[in-house]
Amino acid sequence: MDIRIEKKTLRNIVLVILGFVLLYWVLNQTNHVIGIAKRVMDILSPFIIGSVLAFILNVPMRAFERLFVGIKNEKFRRVCALLVTILAVFLILTLVFLLLIPQLSDTVQSLIPKLQTFALRVEEQADAFLTEHPEVMQWIMENTDLEKFDWPSLAQNMLNVVGDSLSTIFTRTISAIGSVTSGFITGFIAVAFSVYSLFQKETLARQGRKLMYAFLPERVSDYIVRVLRLANSTFSNFLSGQCLEVCILGTMFAISMAIFRMPYIPLVSVLVAVTAFIPVVGAWVGCIVGAFLILVANPLQAVWFVVMFLVLQQIENNVIYPRVVGTSIGLSGMWVLVAVALGGELMGVAGMFLMIPLTSVMYCLMRELIQNRLDGRQVEPEKLQAQPPELRSHFKEKREKKRKKLELKKLMDKVGHKDNTK
Repeated sequence: MDIRIEKKTLRNIVLVILGFVLLYWVLNQTNHVIGIAKRVMDILSPFIIGSVLAFILNVPMRAFERLFVGIKNEKFRRVCALLVTILAVFLILTLVFLLLIPQLSDTVQSLIPKLQTFALRVEEQADAFLTEHPEVMQWIMENTDLEKFDWPSLAQNMLNVVGDSLSTIFTRTISAIGSVTSGFITGFIAVAFSVYSLFQKETLARQGRKLMYAFLPERVSDYIVRVLRLANSTFSNFLSGQCLEVCILGTMFAISMAIFRMPYIPLVSVLVAVTAFIPVVGAWVGCIVGAFLILVANPLQAVWFVVMFLVLQQIENNVIYPRVVGTSIGLSGMWVLVAVALGGELMGVAGMFLMIPLTSVMYCLMRELIQNRLDGRQVEPEKLQAQPPELRSHFKEKREKKRKKLELKKLMDKVGHKDNTK
C-alpha cells in the first residue's frame, strides 16, 4: 500500500513536534528562559523606548507639518516640524520644572523650622508628662537598668553597623554610577532612534508591510494593517484628548484657587495637571501633595482645598474626561472607568494610561465582529432595539398550554359531577 504524505501535512507535523519540544524545554528551564527574556528586553529596551517616544512626538509633529504646508521642500518641512516639536516639548518641561523646583525648595525651607518647633514642643510635653507622673519615670529606670547596660558592646555594635553601612554605601554608589551610565547610553540611543524613525516613518511603514505580505497570507496581512491603522488613530486621539483634558483641569484649579485666595497657585495647579496624565486617579497624587503644601501655610485652607478638589474631581470624572477623552477614542465614560481599573490592576500606572486606547481598539474590533455575525445570522432588527418587543418563549408557551389544559380538565370534572348529582 502506497502511503504518500503531502509536504504541507508533513510540515505541520514537524511544526507541532517542535512546538511540543519547545514547550517542554520552557517548562523545565523556566529560570533560564526568564534570564534570556530579560537579556533580550535589556537589548531591545532602547529601541522600544525610542519607538514610544517617536509615536508621542509624532502627534504634535504632524500638526506642525500641516501648519508648515507653505514650505514646498518636504524634507525641510519635516526638519522644521521636528525641531519645533522638540523645542515645544523642551519649553514645556522647562516651564514645569521652573514652577515646581523653586516652590518645593521654598516649601521645604519653611517646613524645616516648623518641624524643629514641633519637635521641641513634643520634647517639652514629654518632660512635663514625666514631671507630673514620676511613677512612669521610676518604672522606666527600674526596667531599663541603665547601670548594668553593656555600653562597650553597644559601641562595638554601632561601629560594626557603621562599617557595614559604609561598605553598603560604597557598593551601592558604584552600582548607581553604573546604572546612571547605562541609563544615559540607553536614553541617547532611544532619542537617536526616535529621531531617525520620525524622519523615515513612511519608509519604515512600507518596509513593515512588505515583510508581512512576504511571509503571511494576504488576508491576514490586510487585517493586521487595518488593526494597526486603527490603533494608531486611536492612540493619537487619546494622547491629544489627554493633553487637552490636562490643560482644562490645570486651568480649573488655577482659577478656583485664585478665587479662594489660596497659596502656591502655579505650583499646585501645574502639579495637579502633570499628575493628571495618569487617567482618572492621577490627580489624587497632586491633591495629596498640594494639600500638604497648603497645610504648611494655612491648615484651614488645606481643608477647603481638599473640598474644592473633590468637587472639581467629580466634574472632571463625570463631565470633562468622558466627553473629551472618551469621545475622542469612541468610548463611553463607563468603559473608560472600566479600562482604567483593569489597567491599574494588571500593569499599574502604565496600564492605566495604555488600557484606555487598547480597550477602544478592542471595542471597535468586537463591535465589527458582532455586527458581521448578526448579519450572517439574519437576526430581526426589532430584537436588537433598545427596548425590544416581548420575545416568544417556548417554555412559557408550553407552561401556558399546560395550565389551560388543567383548567379545562377541572371544568369538565365539575360539569360531570353536577350531571351525576342530578
